[in-house]
Amino acid sequence: MNIKLIQSLILLFSISIFSQQVSVKGHVIDESNQPIAFCNVTLTEVSNEHAISGTTTNEDGTFVLEGLKKADYVLKISFLGYISHQDSISLNKDVVYNNIVLKEQAQELDGVTVIAKRPTVKRMVDRLVFNVENSTLSNSNILDVLKNTPGVLVNNESITVKNGTPTIYINDKKVHLSSNEVQQLLEGTSASQVKSIEVITNPPAKYEAEGGSIINIITSKNIIAGYNGSVFGTYKQGKEYPKYSLGTNHFFKTEVIDAYVNYNISPRKDYRHNTENINFIENNLTTSSWETDYKRTRETANQTLNANIDFKINERNSLGISTNLLISPRDHTKTSVNSLTQVFNANKDLDSTFYTKNRLVDETYNLAFTLDYVHKFKKEGEKLSANAHYTDYDFSSYQNVDTDYLFPDESLIRTNKFQTFSSQEIALFTAQVDYELPIGDASQFEAGIKLSDINSKSVLNQFTFDNGVKVEDLQNSDTFLYDEINYAAYASYSKDWDSWSFKWGIRTEFTDITGNSLSTNLINENDYLKFFPSFYVMHSFNEHHELYFNYNKRISRPRYSELNPFKYYLNDNAYIVGSPNLKPEIDDVFTLGYTLNKAYTFEVYYRYENNPTLEITFQDNTENIIKTINTNIDRNISYGLDFTTYTKLATDWNLYVISSIFHEENQFYNLEIADQFINNNTWAFYSQIINYFSFLKDKSLTADVSYLYISPIVNGPSNISSRHGLDINFRKTLWNDKASVSIGVSDVFNTQNFTQTNRYLNQDYLLKSRFENRLFTIGFNYKFGNTHLKNNEKQIDLDERDRLNSKQ
Repeated sequence: MNIKLIQSLILLFSISIFSQQVSVKGHVIDESNQPIAFCNVTLTEVSNEHAISGTTTNEDGTFVLEGLKKADYVLKISFLGYISHQDSISLNKDVVYNNIVLKEQAQELDGVTVIAKRPTVKRMVDRLVFNVENSTLSNSNILDVLKNTPGVLVNNESITVKNGTPTIYINDKKVHLSSNEVQQLLEGTSASQVKSIEVITNPPAKYEAEGGSIINIITSKNIIAGYNGSVFGTYKQGKEYPKYSLGTNHFFKTEVIDAYVNYNISPRKDYRHNTENINFIENNLTTSSWETDYKRTRETANQTLNANIDFKINERNSLGISTNLLISPRDHTKTSVNSLTQVFNANKDLDSTFYTKNRLVDETYNLAFTLDYVHKFKKEGEKLSANAHYTDYDFSSYQNVDTDYLFPDESLIRTNKFQTFSSQEIALFTAQVDYELPIGDASQFEAGIKLSDINSKSVLNQFTFDNGVKVEDLQNSDTFLYDEINYAAYASYSKDWDSWSFKWGIRTEFTDITGNSLSTNLINENDYLKFFPSFYVMHSFNEHHELYFNYNKRISRPRYSELNPFKYYLNDNAYIVGSPNLKPEIDDVFTLGYTLNKAYTFEVYYRYENNPTLEITFQDNTENIIKTINTNIDRNISYGLDFTTYTKLATDWNLYVISSIFHEENQFYNLEIADQFINNNTWAFYSQIINYFSFLKDKSLTADVSYLYISPIVNGPSNISSRHGLDINFRKTLWNDKASVSIGVSDVFNTQNFTQTNRYLNQDYLLKSRFENRLFTIGFNYKFGNTHLKNNEKQIDLDERDRLNSKQ
């Protein structure tokens, strides 16, 4: 009886308590009536000043605080980058806020100046800086920005600077990806975070001596704490197949942490149609002629992920972790090649034909991770930085090749089939320490050391079929192990005084290499010590005239795939082969330049390449086989005159022009007769003209019209025909710059295809290459989060700012 009484009293007391509880509901939006998700919502009781309840807004900006007793409260709503909202409440009943508007927080930053909304170019003593932050180009992807960068040529699936393939850096960190993978990465990364592009044709001692020119992509940091993101995508339609790209960026910053992540996926099909003509020659007479029609379809769906997070330990120390991942899954990485070859005899009569079907499946995992540490000393500008990098590269490929040989009446002669499995695993580790010391107000000393350790394992297993039975071809199967360790140290000194700028540096590298072919038990060992000096000087006579000179020595080591000694057959009559005995290429580059009115630059250069590595297509006239051989040619000499300008022609019209007249001279030995020296040279010309237009009162509609022309050039023993192309693109920004759409056509007249000819001694080879160059493109970009954070920055033109300086 007593128990029932107690239970009844508890129930009545509970009802009494809950009957006094109330709630607060609301909806939070920004000044554009857009909901703000994940706001902090706290409720503090006035009597004790302690927060007694809290929550965050949902994705639609709503929140609910329940189970509150009747009392006086202070409601506070805050979100990074916005002015906090605060309201006093006397809770006697449920309260509903329909729309609470948070206003953007403007912060005054001393000494901050950004460039007016057009790209600008600045010449420094050792590099050219193309500023694109806040410009019309920042709505593009990074590859599109490179297409507009002075001195950079993006054409036919390649990026070149001074007729060579550059090394890509992001914030002074080398991107360890292949040329194709780099393009996929840049095309899938929004340019909204790019501050500038540095084109370093002759890199200073701080950078690796490996490679030629460098493109260093500098990203901007969000100064104000907050979150923003974007989604973007493109659709490209070629003659045969569509190509898609879809990605997203996210950036989050607090007082302690900066975090950025970018993800992109690019499902696409690419079509290539080649025709080849080969005349096999013996005793200066054509014994047989082959005409091949070659059609290739390649399907890919590459995925890239770039992420970095920086931790501010304290005012002087910071730690960063970054990663670049590229994945090409097996299910969506397939190549289909169909080729038909007609074989004619010496009298040009059809002797036979053979039809080849090649089916290829690839898979690639390229995983890169970097750990950075920076310590800033008390002296302004003095700092010590260290980083460790690891790349895990795993590539595998399976190839199935079927060939039917037919008489002229198309009756079957015979069939042949082979299969190939190949793989390559690379583990790359680097560690580097750099020290920077300002000396006075105008001098700088830099020094550093670096260790690189590379371990590569390449496997090739080839199988033939004997009466339908699969048999391994041991003569064409091998495992090749390659180990390389490199020790490097550098020091440099720069100084600015009056109208002069000077920089000098020296880098030394010791390399130890071991290559081991397990099938032949052949071990190749090599080590060498090289010194790489660099020198730069620039003099400004006055505000109209500037003269500069630089010298640099560089090295280009063979790629890992070029060192593999086994033959990789593309079909019964063609293969690719490397050599573990390839030598490193050593380059000496001299440049003399003059800039007029900070807008027109003339540059004379001379480059001597000793032992350059080249992939040469060579016809074996005895066995009627086409060999693609990775070898060193003797030397390559080039010199020329370059002209660039990036200038404003009218209020809404900017013009960029780059043109070059140059001479290329390739000298190499005949692959059949070692002491037979061959010289292939020509004068050549290329030019690119880009017009930037802006329309409408708010400049929200822009257009880029560009034209490219490349005259015939030489590449080792090959002569490449001329090509040219017209690109037209429009871009419109919407909703206060929160979104943009673009539309355009590349290679409007489909004129960028080319021919390659090898005609010397007993070589007679012609290739006509046709890509899907003409593409109709539609793109979009939508930004969300704190997209309108303002810094109260003044936008002024750099030329006007230069007037603040006194005349020399």
